[in-house]
Amino acid sequence: MHRHRALCERAVDPLEIAAGLEAYGVTDRTAARFRHRDVFSLAEEMYARVPREQETGSAENAMTHASHESHASSSHGSQESHASGAPGALAAWAAYARWAALALLPGTVCTAVVVGVRLTDGRPRLVIATVGAVIVFLGLRLALRRGPLRTATDTTSGTHAWTWWLLAYAVLGDGLLNAGLDGGPHGPWPLATASALALALAYAPAAWCAHLLAVRARRKPAASRGLADFADSVRPVLLMVPTLFLCALAALLALCGAALDEPAAYAAAGSLGTLLLLARLLTAHGFTRAPALALGAAGAIEVIALGTVFASRLPGCSFLAVPVGTVVDVSGPGAVPGLACGLAALALLIHSTRTLTRASAHAAPAGAP
Repeated sequence: MHRHRALCERAVDPLEIAAGLEAYGVTDRTAARFRHRDVFSLAEEMYARVPREQETGSAENAMTHASHESHASSSHGSQESHASGAPGALAAWAAYARWAALALLPGTVCTAVVVGVRLTDGRPRLVIATVGAVIVFLGLRLALRRGPLRTATDTTSGTHAWTWWLLAYAVLGDGLLNAGLDGGPHGPWPLATASALALALAYAPAAWCAHLLAVRARRKPAASRGLADFADSVRPVLLMVPTLFLCALAALLALCGAALDEPAAYAAAGSLGTLLLLARLLTAHGFTRAPALALGAAGAIEVIALGTVFASRLPGCSFLAVPVGTVVDVSGPGAVPGLACGLAALALLIHSTRTLTRASAHAAPAGAP
């Protein structure tokens, strides 16, 4: 208790203490030396025995507020019932409205841009597409920084660059790859508008899935008997989250494809959306290296695929396009990003079953609401 006193004083619940003890290497076997069945039981006793900062501040201010409360109750007795619950309810509704607005922001902005592009032609279409792309970029960036999927740790510039490259390839890459294999491009190539719109709309279910994981994980300690039991109980929820998101994204791809009369790129956009969700979940819980490597690997495969197709036009280098051409002939141009992002997403899913099932991954950070 002396060694971890600072942790106990700022903890908001026993889970935060258990997570901190786990991060320091304390196991259920260590807890048994202190006559506790597991780390959670030990954390509960430490939480109960050490006074926390909030309790100390409340005790110091209790005498000061006593007289004021007496005068307030006598002079404002008629307003007491309204003051008790209204501020909390209004704050909760305001927080929910802000949460929902930021979750829906990318999809709403992208929908407006797509409608504007479809209803115009010529130079106005080019202007709307250019300005709209910038607005969608800013809206998505704002949602990621302030919305439900915001991260407490800063990501590297390389991670940002690969993320935007993967999104750009989802819109431009398949058409450019097809044109390159046919000896082009000889002009503008078709854009995957349906994939872009579905991915933007999928930010809302991604935010809901992240919230579901956080809520379910923080409820598990009450029924867990130790760290291993906690990991076993969180693992099914962790596997359910990308499954639910992938189902929602598939429905959005079908809907957007039908509305825009475009083929739904289930493999390419589905694997990319799952990869971005898992990368963001890991980053939001403090694991930044694996997402950076996975995003970089997927983006590098797409760069190499495009590079080999155009490099094959050099004298004596036609063999460079054979692997990509074979994959495209068998499964279409969407197979390239589908394989790249799918393998990266699978690697992150396996990694998350070992990292996001730890109690320390779900402890509330210092200063969190």
